[in-house]
Amino acid sequence: MAERTAPLSVDELRVLVDRGEIDTVTLAFTDMQGRLQGKRFSARHFLDDVLDHGTEGCNYLLAVDVDLNTVDGYAMSSWERGYGDFAMHGDNSTLRLVPWNPGTAMITADLAWHDGSPVVASPRQILRRQLDRLAERGWSAYTGTELEFIVFQDSYEQAWDRGYRGMTPANQYNVDYSILGTGRVEPLLRRIRNEMAQAGMLVESAKGECNLGQHEIAFRYDEALLTCDQHVVYKTGAKEIAAQAGQSLTFMAKYDEREGNSCHIHLSLRDEKGTPVLADEEGQYGMSATMRHFLAGQLAALREFTLLYAPNINSYKRFQPGSFAPTAVAWGPDNRTCAMRIVGHGLGHRLENRVPGGDVNPYLAVAGMIAAGLHGIDQKLELEEACTGNAYTGDAVHVPATLREATELWEHSAIAREAFGEDVVAHYLNMAHVEQQAYDKAVTDWERYRSFERM
Repeated sequence: MAERTAPLSVDELRVLVDRGEIDTVTLAFTDMQGRLQGKRFSARHFLDDVLDHGTEGCNYLLAVDVDLNTVDGYAMSSWERGYGDFAMHGDNSTLRLVPWNPGTAMITADLAWHDGSPVVASPRQILRRQLDRLAERGWSAYTGTELEFIVFQDSYEQAWDRGYRGMTPANQYNVDYSILGTGRVEPLLRRIRNEMAQAGMLVESAKGECNLGQHEIAFRYDEALLTCDQHVVYKTGAKEIAAQAGQSLTFMAKYDEREGNSCHIHLSLRDEKGTPVLADEEGQYGMSATMRHFLAGQLAALREFTLLYAPNINSYKRFQPGSFAPTAVAWGPDNRTCAMRIVGHGLGHRLENRVPGGDVNPYLAVAGMIAAGLHGIDQKLELEEACTGNAYTGDAVHVPATLREATELWEHSAIAREAFGEDVVAHYLNMAHVEQQAYDKAVTDWERYRSFERM
């Protein structure tokens, strides 16, 4: 097939199907854990029936744990309610080629109940609601997500069979910014970069990171919903490409005791004329008065919204002093020790949230940042002084250290209820309880090694 630029239009898809170049269309939505779930259709059937009418999926897909086990506590989906379906309708603006799966196109779905009302607990819908709040003010959000991952020479199946122990990282020393070190992994990185570009993403660069075998591929920032759509496609595609190469890669927040996988999220706002809302060259550190309130809102809501940025038990293992993952609820100009970093100028003037790890659900995190910023603007919150030194040794309040702490803060957050509504707060509170309870029941290798003989 000749190289093409995606996303695709529906008319272009019809031509490719008629030529026999596309035979499969994947319709998928993002679940609570940030994973793509859906169906693969015969391309002809998709065009004839699914394109206009959508399809159905069991509503338990937004009410399960990581292992897809049904769990109690969700209002929208349960044994008592019969585990019915919700509707999955493709957003035609997201139609794209999937170069790593021959003959395949993909479309991102929105979820709705059978009366046409949106499924408010759907991550994509949660972000849409916050974008609508911005639009009421004539603003739009632009974001970029920087996902780090660790590459191993072992296949996913080999890693599973070994209990994820004794694996061989793709690099055996720190290759942060190293051209020689990234060259060792370039065949895989190049394939990921090129095939993501063929899927319609604007790839900027790849670089090595600090952990053994750790790398980052960066994409150009874009409108918030588009960035989040691309984020989840990229995350799934990178894993599939690695698997096809007989390798594996992980985005988990903290694989080992070395540096974790971050997902720094950059955000800026523009008005209807495309003028930056948060930038003012005459303001301190290039910030407009609106940005000062917006940033103050980030700090005010950060602890209560950490569940949106760090959704898993493992997420909190990143937050260690001197790790480049933040421990202090502080902000600073170009200061990587703070939870919030201010960088750039003009259209590129933005805030960077350094709390999320590679396991983050981007829709939820970006929705949280927008909601926090609007809270700061509406309440005209005053911005505290910048941290220009080492935030790890300062006296700022701390980022929640455990999922249990973050869950309690989310549960009692008036800001969350006002921004997202009671249904969304309760839904994701239950997700956190399910994760915590599963962890509390587990007996780990760490415990066995310490206790089997020596305790």
